Amino acid sequence: MTLYLIRHADAGKRDPYSHGDHLRGLSEDGQRQARRIADRLGDAGVTRVLSSPYPRCVETVEPLARRLGLEVEPEPLLAEGANGLRTYALMTDLAGTDAVLCSHGDVIPEVIRMLRITGTVIGGERGNAKGSVWTITSENGRLVAASYAKTPRRPDAVVR
Repeated sequence: MTLYLIRHADAGKRDPYSHGDHLRGLSEDGQRQARRIADRLGDAGVTRVLSSPYPRCVETVEPLARRLGLEVEPEPLLAEGANGLRTYALMTDLAGTDAVLCSHGDVIPEVIRMLRITGTVIGGERGNAKGSVWTITSENGRLVAASYAKTPRRPDAVVR
């Protein structure tokens, strides 16, 4: 089984003076990234799509959910500011599922740290770019391996 942990796609710049940052949606580049994520994971056997309730996360996984005929499930444990340890626990609960989880740049590094501490093999490049996808495989209910891939923003970028 495989979990796909996605950092929300590009949402433009955070306005430090805005109290409504939690309402920020995707930029045009972010919408392009969301479509590329749907193309990448559309045939991956995903049966659940969970997301931070923030619009930029929901909008990142909506194209994939639509393609799969699934609803995006709002999950507070994926929201900005969530406790990474609790987010990691959610992922271990989902270890027997093929699922997508969309979260934020402050939560994902803590989850990756927990994966490393608990013995998950982390191969290749590491990162936390907007629109990036961590692919995490499980065996017998245990998260065993993780790999990282970026999702290009530019229209002329080659998707790997």
